[in-house]
Amino acid sequence: MKNRVIQFIKRGEIVTLCNVPPTRTLLEVLREDLNCTGTKEGCNEGDCGACTVVLGEADGGKLKYSAVNSCIRMAHSIDGLALWTVEDLAADDGTQHPAQQALVQSHGSQCGFCTPGFVMSLFGMYQNHVVQGEPISRELAQAELSGNLCRCTGYRPILEAAQQMEKLPQVRVDEPDLLQKLELLAQAGRGLEPDLAYISPRTLTALLSARAAHPDAQIVAGCTDVGLWINKMHKQFDKVLDVSKVKELRLIEDTPSHLSIGAAVTLTDAFAALVADRPQLHTFANRFAGLPVRNSGTLGGNVANGSPIGDSMPLLIALGSRVVLMSEKSGQVVQRELPLETLYTGYRTNVMTADEVLAWIKVPKAVEGEWSRVYKISKRFDDDISAVCLALNLHQEDGLVKHISIGVGGVAATPVRALQTEAALLGQAWTQSTVQQAMASLREEFQPISDMRASSTYRTLVLGNLLQRFWLESQGEQQINLESFTLEGEPA
Repeated sequence: MKNRVIQFIKRGEIVTLCNVPPTRTLLEVLREDLNCTGTKEGCNEGDCGACTVVLGEADGGKLKYSAVNSCIRMAHSIDGLALWTVEDLAADDGTQHPAQQALVQSHGSQCGFCTPGFVMSLFGMYQNHVVQGEPISRELAQAELSGNLCRCTGYRPILEAAQQMEKLPQVRVDEPDLLQKLELLAQAGRGLEPDLAYISPRTLTALLSARAAHPDAQIVAGCTDVGLWINKMHKQFDKVLDVSKVKELRLIEDTPSHLSIGAAVTLTDAFAALVADRPQLHTFANRFAGLPVRNSGTLGGNVANGSPIGDSMPLLIALGSRVVLMSEKSGQVVQRELPLETLYTGYRTNVMTADEVLAWIKVPKAVEGEWSRVYKISKRFDDDISAVCLALNLHQEDGLVKHISIGVGGVAATPVRALQTEAALLGQAWTQSTVQQAMASLREEFQPISDMRASSTYRTLVLGNLLQRFWLESQGEQQINLESFTLEGEPA
């Protein structure tokens, strides 16, 4: 089995790598093969941000910049893209980039280990906001740096550095030249070769054919979970099938009735579409993970993975989402659609056959009179995995519950729908008494386990409390969530 040649652009030049194993990470290639040791290995699981790099790709005639974690990103996934590491930012004469200069001037580096990762996140922020003429608020800086951890707790000067970048002389990437080189790489694409260890189809037809031919291949998208299997569990895969470049699955179709989100759409873009339709999801979307994880991970990957603490599934279940599965059989495309909650059969297992792929997630659009919320409980507010996640979607008519759907995570072997509690609420008056009874029903419906994140008793108690929070918010209470508060001296 031969390995695909990798070509990408770094510091304006095309880099070509041969004989890279399919499960070798980008961080390993940078540090060990290219001697780019400014990119650090910290947690090696996408949590700390010390390994952050920035990727660039052509998007509608422009460059799209994404800060990502190189420790859980497969090296082959950057084939055909542009890459920046911390070594690439300073000019040839040594002049610092504004992302570096602002950090120095604000005294934002303490022990220095996490600094390269912060610099790269600042560079991504610079390209996506400062160069576009958009000011960087403290809130924006805090949200976009949420995937970078500083063990010296030096966040204040780093946030100040983010806001100082726009005051420095502007530095621009030569985008026309870069776009031209990216187009040359795209034209030189080698297509789908069945004997390659890393298969990266560009079309849905090619993907379905590859899946039919290689049902044993490990499917990956952003590798935000498979990367952990490789780094922490030392798993190796002889063959990898990457869906992230399938053009049809990178699209979001916005119809009057629903959003159809391709399985290869990043979490960043998927949540942007969901928030545009339901603005109340903004805080939850930012808390899903750090920005580098959202920039790599995909909604389809999160759903197909089926982790019982995957945050997107409770929300999607509550919204009545459906999944579209596709395969190729005897040269014909076969498609089936089912409610998301029926996808799962057990812990990280599902109904998909060996030759099927998850292609789209169809999310109903918000309707007038809908009241929906999603609550995430975790030990850390930002960049942390849920202990419990509860999502609810309510429609009332004449004071009665006309429709209620409830998605829950962290209480069973799979993400689940609280059918018994829904039945207890349906048709009832939306009153405190009804909610109290439903709280008891919700606590009795599941038997969660105790683990490092929370005890069974805690999870059970919190479930009922979150339903009460939902009731209070539906009655106009506002000062009951952390996002309702601002720090002293901060603008409301």
